[in-house]
Amino acid sequence: MATNKQPRAHRISILLNDREQRALDRFCDRYMVANRSRLIRETLMRAILKKIENDQPTLFD
Repeated sequence: MATNKQPRAHRISILLNDREQRALDRFCDRYMVANRSRLIRETLMRAILKKIENDQPTLFD
């Protein structure tokens, strides 16, 4: 993955319920995720970019 040269200056917070937290913990343990912030950030941005791409008008719409 390409390195990002821009500093991250914007903080967001999310809250998880107990079930979501356990799922995240299990995932990180199973796949040896060392950086949860990176995992969440990349997963979120991947979903956002995919949605934006799918919402773009196409030639035959």
